Amino acid sequence: MRMRNKYRKPTTLRCNAGSRCSLLAWSLVGFFLILQLYTFIHDTDVHNEENQMRISHRLQLHELEEVEEENIQSPTPRGRRSPRAAKRRPRKVHTSLIDEFLDESSQLRRIFFPDETMAIDPVKDTGNESSYYFPGRIWLDTDGNPIQAHGGGILYDEKTETYYWYGEFKDGPTYHAHKKGAARVDVIGVGCYSSKDLWTWKNEGIVLAAEEKNETHDLHKLNVLERPKVIYNDKTGQYVMWMHIDDTNYTKASVGVAIGNSPTGPFKYLYSKRPHGFDSRDMTIFKDDDGVAYLVYSSEDNSELHIGPLNEDYLDVTNIMRRILVGQHREAPALFKHQGTYYMITSGCTGWAPNEALAHATESIMGQWETIGNPCIGGNKIFRLTTFFSQGTCVLPLPGFPGSFIFVADRWNPADLRDSRYVWLPLTVGGPVDEPLEYSFGFPMWSRISIYWHKKWRLPHRWKGKQ
Repeated sequence: MRMRNKYRKPTTLRCNAGSRCSLLAWSLVGFFLILQLYTFIHDTDVHNEENQMRISHRLQLHELEEVEEENIQSPTPRGRRSPRAAKRRPRKVHTSLIDEFLDESSQLRRIFFPDETMAIDPVKDTGNESSYYFPGRIWLDTDGNPIQAHGGGILYDEKTETYYWYGEFKDGPTYHAHKKGAARVDVIGVGCYSSKDLWTWKNEGIVLAAEEKNETHDLHKLNVLERPKVIYNDKTGQYVMWMHIDDTNYTKASVGVAIGNSPTGPFKYLYSKRPHGFDSRDMTIFKDDDGVAYLVYSSEDNSELHIGPLNEDYLDVTNIMRRILVGQHREAPALFKHQGTYYMITSGCTGWAPNEALAHATESIMGQWETIGNPCIGGNKIFRLTTFFSQGTCVLPLPGFPGSFIFVADRWNPADLRDSRYVWLPLTVGGPVDEPLEYSFGFPMWSRISIYWHKKWRLPHRWKGKQ
């Protein structure tokens, strides 16, 4: 009987199999090394590409973030007064630029409201000034008429790949209750303009018209329609317009709602109400990334803001509401979002007189909002304290340039409201805020909001509409 030799050497076959296994193992190691090297190189390339893109963006935005200074002085008093007149009413030591701005006979009027000879006409070839925004100048549509879209909002429509600018169509005479009181224009309706490039605007007509005969209607021409804003409802396929509705004496203090099947209307007016049972004046609506829309409005005689979500069809508010900025007397809310943080620009409540804008921020739109300071940079001190003699109405994201926006504002002309002008300026989000907040022991995590003053500016060369 043969005994099995337990010390026998492996056969040639096993040896070859082991060699092949060893070769396969080393091949796998090599493959993973190559894969790791490729991943490293790819990540480096992506990182470098992102850096180059970021640097490119910064270079293109650098011009926008350079500020211009203004050296506007109040004119010397005109004429001499008798000693008797001086004794009866002493001369003011200083006439502020705000007084000059509001005085329709001021020598400085042309600085704030340049005449029609300096109007912006995008249709004409303006050579070196093509595509430049000139804050405060008359802005013409493609028909050569001044754009009438005051207190408005801008919607980008994904279907038509077009921007739509809605606003108060104030092409009529201004009525004054008294010299320093409320001023109004007969309700004509909500105007709509369309654009592919945010500079050339086509008049799409009145998309929500006034009511001429029925004096009990909210849109009767003697009433007030202000700050129309439009958002699109993805579920219903309808365009929904919200607006401030009031009577001649500003006692109704309500919101109005209208719907349309197209961004150019016509919109059908539905109703008005006091949201959550509270008075509502300056207002806006904001559509979040998840499709939930919110109404934000000044309430309690403009002493605070209220915010709450709309229902799913955007045609009414829900029962949820939160008071924010209580006792701060803010109005003209303009909301936007950047990297998960909500920001808002508001103005003070000083009638037609311009005042200081403030920026606010929160991590939760229905949470606690904190004030992070005046965002205005450039001009001079009085320019910064008057929001460049304007009042914000909305903030528009600039596609393709993260953290970059357009601050859209009105320069109101209370003497002639239809001649109110538009102030569009670059706004960026970046860098720490300037001062620590009272509630914290340091600087908050929110970024600084900066609105830069320019006498003229244009969008970066690489920007060619929605990207």
